[in-house]
Amino acid sequence: MKFLDQAKIYVFSGKGGHGCVSFRREKFVEYGGPNGGNGGKGGDVVVEAVENLNTLIDYRYQQHLKAKSGRPGMGTSRTGAGGDDVVVKVPVGTQILDEEREHILADLAAPGQTIILARGGHGGRGNESFKSSTNRAPRQFEQGGEAEEMTVWLRLKLIADAGLIGLPNAGKSTFLTTVTRARPKIGAYPFTTLYPNLGVAQAGEREIILADIPGLIEGAHEGAGLGDRFLGHVERCRALLHLVDGTADDVAADYRTVRGELDAYDAGLPDKLELVCLNKCDALTDDLIAERKAELAAECGHAVHVISGVSGKGLPDLLAELAHAMGPVAKTPEADAEEAAETAGTEGAGGWQP
Repeated sequence: MKFLDQAKIYVFSGKGGHGCVSFRREKFVEYGGPNGGNGGKGGDVVVEAVENLNTLIDYRYQQHLKAKSGRPGMGTSRTGAGGDDVVVKVPVGTQILDEEREHILADLAAPGQTIILARGGHGGRGNESFKSSTNRAPRQFEQGGEAEEMTVWLRLKLIADAGLIGLPNAGKSTFLTTVTRARPKIGAYPFTTLYPNLGVAQAGEREIILADIPGLIEGAHEGAGLGDRFLGHVERCRALLHLVDGTADDVAADYRTVRGELDAYDAGLPDKLELVCLNKCDALTDDLIAERKAELAAECGHAVHVISGVSGKGLPDLLAELAHAMGPVAKTPEADAEEAAETAGTEGAGGWQP
């Protein structure tokens, strides 16, 4: 499935059904009267964040989404049927922007979160609703409410614990393949990764979701290379894994290049927790590893991890530190309930038995 993180859609709610003008006319019924029913409500356009989706590709080919209109009212006080809603299912982490992409209308960051984009028109009242003591045979009725329509942009920002950043060919995709079951494309040329990839790594009892984005080059914030548009996918990450190619001639300069692009992009990325890794150490001698590790540590100002995505060297320690930096695993309500039940059972078993 092709990855698509932006899509433009046109949404239309349903019109409300018109009220009905009707009078009761039956044989042997002495008194009739108005009995026109109300119209049905038009359908809404609802956007819902759901799990198990990670792309907006569905809305590349289905851009016009229209809800059903309400049915008009009928005689014998029958209310028209309401129009069916249209539910637009999007991945968790999707933002909804206006047509000019200047304002965020909603940020669906949790599963099950919903927003009504376009409300259906209300159903018009039939003439039975206008009956009064002074107006026994009204012929008034209401038109159904008008539909709403709007154009919006959907923009996906992946939900991940840590993001992989670095220059092209820094070994990010190989790293992701080694520590997760993801299988991104790997090649011996720059910009092999054209779209973000997600993978789940295991660190003890904790699962860490990793996001691999295309490599950055100098001037990415001005559109060079693939640009910095994909940096939006690591905005929500709690930490950044900065991979630097250990076989490069100047590892400090490579680090400065990527950090410069993060500073230019901003959005809080420069302030995130960063773990710097000297990658591809399997291709270096011990003396060269020590020299380049010292250069990189002097540039970034903190400890540097020496790793290899091919041989797996240093990866367990790196993942363990990453899991520790993220803090304890948040317990779900179900887990809390099970722990409380186990505790109650243990306390009961420790009591006096006859």
